[in-house]
Amino acid sequence: MTIRFAVFFDMDGTLLQTEKLATPAFLRTFEDLKAKKLWNGPIPSEQELTNVLGMTLDQLWETLLPNADHEVKHEANRFMLEHESQLLKEGVTDLYPRVRHVLQELKSNGAELFVASNGLESYIDEVCSYFELKPLFTDLYSAGRFRTKSKIDLVKKLVADYQIEQAVMVGDRHSDIEAGRSNGLKTIGCDFGFATPGELDQADVIIKNFEDILHHIQIPKK
Repeated sequence: MTIRFAVFFDMDGTLLQTEKLATPAFLRTFEDLKAKKLWNGPIPSEQELTNVLGMTLDQLWETLLPNADHEVKHEANRFMLEHESQLLKEGVTDLYPRVRHVLQELKSNGAELFVASNGLESYIDEVCSYFELKPLFTDLYSAGRFRTKSKIDLVKKLVADYQIEQAVMVGDRHSDIEAGRSNGLKTIGCDFGFATPGELDQADVIIKNFEDILHHIQIPKK
């Protein structure tokens, strides 16, 4: 299978307003860890929790649970998934404005759409199912699914697997821009997610609203 043109989307802070979901899920996870006496360190601040969004799982828990053993990190993952699933069903968060409209517009104009996220496979799948996005995506690529060590490796695998000739990487963190640039893709930085000042400076384009993507993606005519 060869794809002429595709758009890759990060999930957290790009499609999904993740802070409304992740922050309470993290806090509940740390409460569980402390209750089970698996962690006696400090509970991270909301800013510290926001800063890890977009990292791979290994990087995330190494940052939040420094020096914790594998069992503790495994339990933290399990708690986190349970709380995110429950919070999602409680309707605590939503997609960014006009996300579904933009995805539908791109797809109807001939672009193949993919998720490229450092998150867990079940988390990405559940978010896309909950918001009924699955029909819009050709595939959902995640570090959790393929055990990739970086976003660069994940995007490289996606490009190779689908023999993609031309693509755009859309995301809100430096890792998204780095992954796109390293794989020869145009990059669009979303300055409405979790990026810190200057983090998106290497992006080809920086947008303030998700809908602005439509002004910066030109889909080749067949």
